[in-house]
Amino acid sequence: MTTNTLVNAETPRMNFAKTAPKVFRALIGFDAAAREGLDPTLVELVQIRASLLNNCAYCLHMHTNDARKAGETEDRLHMVAVWREARHFFTEREQAALALTEAVTLISDGGVPDAVYAEAAAHFDEEELAKVLALIFTINTWNRVALSTGKVAGTDER
Repeated sequence: MTTNTLVNAETPRMNFAKTAPKVFRALIGFDAAAREGLDPTLVELVQIRASLLNNCAYCLHMHTNDARKAGETEDRLHMVAVWREARHFFTEREQAALALTEAVTLISDGGVPDAVYAEAAAHFDEEELAKVLALIFTINTWNRVALSTGKVAGTDER
């Protein structure tokens, strides 16, 4: 496992929103369209799992706080990292979304297995599944923005 080491871990490398405002606004629009109509708790679970896998402290901090605001429990937040061993904390629908999140986030490890996709398709209608996929795409993009520009955990300026 690699770690992210910044020269000065308290100073971001770049303010992406100010430097590339059109790109930033496009990402915000993509993110908003992806989450539209999805359960806010499910949205946060997906974003937390991807952020854990990508080692993105900035996004993990933001989305665990957002999950709490959406009514998520501390027990479930603590179990997201080990959800396969703590399945009883999550619904089958949430488990399917978490498995899909892992497969898409770690796509270079062998793609998205048919069984993972089929399980997700069994729990989400086609439009919902497309939105869950888009949500996974957006959080992976946000993780890459935060990590490459040196976003500092705990400095969410929304």
